[in-house]
This record gives sequence, structure tokens and C-alpha cells, in this order.
Amino acid sequence: MKSFVLGISAFMLTLLTIISMFVYQKLDFFITSPPGFSEIDDTTVSAPGGPAADALRPVDYEASTSYSLQNDELRLTYNQGEDWVNVPIEKEQLFSGEYQGNKQELMEHSYILTEDRAAFLHAESSNQHVRSILLTYSLDQGATWETSEVTDAFPAMRFRKVDFVNDQFGYVIVSGDRTMSQEFSTVFLTHDGGETWEETNNSGVSRMIADGGFVDESTGFLSFGTIDPAEPMLYVTQNGGDSWKEAAFHIPEEYDHVFVIAETPVQEEDQLTVLVDQGPNGDYAGGFVKGKFVSEDNGETWDFLEEVDPDETASE
Repeated sequence: MKSFVLGISAFMLTLLTIISMFVYQKLDFFITSPPGFSEIDDTTVSAPGGPAADALRPVDYEASTSYSLQNDELRLTYNQGEDWVNVPIEKEQLFSGEYQGNKQELMEHSYILTEDRAAFLHAESSNQHVRSILLTYSLDQGATWETSEVTDAFPAMRFRKVDFVNDQFGYVIVSGDRTMSQEFSTVFLTHDGGETWEETNNSGVSRMIADGGFVDESTGFLSFGTIDPAEPMLYVTQNGGDSWKEAAFHIPEEYDHVFVIAETPVQEEDQLTVLVDQGPNGDYAGGFVKGKFVSEDNGETWDFLEEVDPDETASE
């Protein structure tokens, strides 16, 4: 009997010791753990179907029509991010060529995105050799896509621009094969909404292109000189690219060597106007003021009209 009682006592003592150790460890956990820490299982909980991806965010939150390059895929939204449409282009094809900038936003002028037309200029592949230049576009907000070949062989692109003057007539301006401050540039036109493209005659200029565009199906412009320009160098065609000639600028003496790089002219009522900026080294009035010039002869000659401050140019 005495042995039985001693056995029970030993068992109870052992049990109490184990319970005491457990309670002590729990108290020590809550005393030493940082605020907000909770004891949880260390396994990761995933949403059904796999880990939840980051919510897509439009590049332009204020616009109803915008895009996203998140997760290395190009997607479009027509309702401020509520719904998204995939674009059948690999991201690297959009930046192929001589480009070292931010790849979270598309290159300026390399695409069109409106309610009625989405169009993206890109290379056939992302390698740096001669390749085709393509335009992938949709006229039904991404329900269907078409891809047309602008040219079947072109060196690695530097400058690239696409735009449409109306539903049928559009242009592509590209440059490549740069060596120092020289490069090859050319223009392609479409008269059927982008289905087919035809190259215009070349301007014959090898300086680096800064900008260009058409105001109608006949009248177009190419602006050259991006490295230390001394004056604007603007070429004009009035026959749809069959021939090009340099336009003349009448610049007041006080603005000599101030306004040096022409932007693309635009139609304003019955005349053409163009803004000419100061280039990368401009320091007149802070370097941001531009000169506005007008033409009464469809772009052949340009006369100075006025200075335009940065706020005005930003709103145009």
C-alpha cells in the first residue's frame, strides 16, 4: 500500500513539473515577443488557384483609357482599371533597339491609345539585328487585333513615331543605324488605316532626327539636329513625301542661337504654326521658353510670332 501511494505521488510530481515548464515557456513567449506578433503556423496561405498577383494599376489614373506594363505584359483598360485587355505583343519587342530608358512606361509617340484606336509600333523580335518593324492595332477596344508589316528589314531603331491624321491616313517615322551624331531615318505612309505601308522618298539628311509628322496627306515635316544644334533644321514635303526641301526660318537677331530645334508643325485655322525649343543646352529665360513661328506658305518659310512660356506649352 505504501509503495502504491509513493508511486502516485511521484507521478503527480512529474506531471506538475511538466505543466509548470509549459506555462513558463508560454509566459516567456508573450513577455519577449514584440508587440503585434502572434503565434501562427509558418506555412504560407495562398489564394485559390495560386498566389494572388498585384492589382493592375493604370499608368494614367485620370484617363479612362490607359495601359499597364506590370508583370512584363501590356494590358489596356477603357474604364480606369476596372477591366483589362491583353495586347498580343511581348514587352521587349516594344523597347527593341537603341533604348535605355524606363520600361515601366511606353516610349512617347510609339503608340496610339484612344477610344477608337489602339496601335503599337514594335520590332518583330527583341534582338539587335536587322528585323521587321510591325504595327499591331485594334479598332474595337481590344476585342480583335491585326498586325501589319511596316517594313521587312530595318536596323535597330532609335527614334520611332506613329500617328494617324484621319481614319485612313497615317505615318510612321523611324531612325536607326546611328554612328556618333549621324543616322538613317525614313518615313512610311498608310492610306488604308494601317493595313499596308509604303516608304516615301528619302530626305537625304543624315543628322539625328528630333521630331516629325504630317498635318494632312500631302504636307509633312522632319526636324533634325539633337546634338549642339545652332538653328532649326526643318524639312518639308508638300507632295506626300515624293520630295523634301529645307524650310527657311526668319529669326530675330536677339533669338539667334536661342531657338534651335523645331517640334512638329500643326494647323491653326488658316495657317501653320510650330514651336521651336532651346535644345538640351538652352539657358535663355531658364531654358524652357519656346519660340512660336507661323507659316503662310504651307511650311516653306517661317516667321517669328512670340515667346511661349512653359505653362502654355505644357497645356498644348
